[in-house]
Amino acid sequence: MRSYRVVLSSAAVRNVLLLGALVRIPFFAGAVLLALHVVQTLHGSYLQAGVLSTVATVCIALSGPWRGRLLDRFGLRRTIMPSILVGAVCWSIAPFVDYVPLLILAAVAGLFDVPIFTVVRQAVIAATTEENRQPALALEAVSVEMAFMVGPILGVAAASLWSTTIVLLCVQWTLVLAGILMWIRNPPLRSAQAAGRPAAPAVPRRAWFGIEFVALCVGASAAISLLAASELTFVSAMREFGAQQWLGVVLAVWGFGSVVGGLVYGALHRSISTYVLLAALGAVTIPMAFAVGPISLAITGLLAGIFCAPTITASIDQMSRIVPEGGRGEAIGWHSAALTLGNGIGSSMAGIAIDAGGFAAGFTAAAALGLTLGLGLALLVGIRERRRLAVEKPAAVSQVGA
Repeated sequence: MRSYRVVLSSAAVRNVLLLGALVRIPFFAGAVLLALHVVQTLHGSYLQAGVLSTVATVCIALSGPWRGRLLDRFGLRRTIMPSILVGAVCWSIAPFVDYVPLLILAAVAGLFDVPIFTVVRQAVIAATTEENRQPALALEAVSVEMAFMVGPILGVAAASLWSTTIVLLCVQWTLVLAGILMWIRNPPLRSAQAAGRPAAPAVPRRAWFGIEFVALCVGASAAISLLAASELTFVSAMREFGAQQWLGVVLAVWGFGSVVGGLVYGALHRSISTYVLLAALGAVTIPMAFAVGPISLAITGLLAGIFCAPTITASIDQMSRIVPEGGRGEAIGWHSAALTLGNGIGSSMAGIAIDAGGFAAGFTAAAALGLTLGLGLALLVGIRERRRLAVEKPAAVSQVGA
């Protein structure tokens, strides 16, 4: 636990991690509340609820890169003030209107969404050094896992007690207030600012947006696709077992494995390649295809979960090492967009596989995606690195000779 004691001894890191954990709970609650509001209060169809969720998700994904670029150029306060104002207006009206105006308002709010994930991750990177960044990012990933588990539960529970109109209004305004709190706290997004020095100017995209960065985003997207596919396949498996009432428990065990894996990975003294972890995540997903009941599925899910959080943590850590500080806001925005895109791809892929061959096919498709892309990306990046070294070595030798 020494690594975590060192990280948590920093007040800046503690405050950012706490803020990130708190604001992500209503973020994940709001996603499920939108669907519940359409079905329960507006008496719409599940198709309409799905369209609304898809539109909101796509708009949030599209906002990631350009909002991140604004963070690099103008800083936190100037970037999120428009988000706070637009969010306050949209979510003060949206819970009280019909479906089409709700769809439009949710899309506009998504395009101006407060970049919570980008701000928190950039602030964590800025407040840490390369030596203690891995455990800090592991704690950040674990906080996302916890918020992902707690947020929807709280949202559904609140909607069962009160009108979805009121609950949706309160949850979305909680996010607006979180944006205001971020504006007030104004955590440093660069290490120079954290040390009290003026920040360097933004770095042009061409300085870091290359094959290595694209491969990293593809790997992160594949990891989330695998997890989204597995999540949907858990539902199918428990229905085939006739044990739907234990679905929440099995998913909680899977999530617990991810929390444990994230904490263990953060305590390691060396980083592991994102692509190796992605391939390992694919490999440990295979045994779930052979589950014969809820207990065996929970056990195999616990083992598979151990590689979930480490894979995402490694991708963010690796990204922070290849992208200069002045470009990390936009880079994290692209990374977040890749994760959002992967979530949609994984669910669609699993649905097709499950319809074709049941839950076993769903887990097999998810595992094949992780193994194929993990090994393929590792090979691609390795070949590129060897070529780069082969070019640089003769140049270095000639300089020494001169």
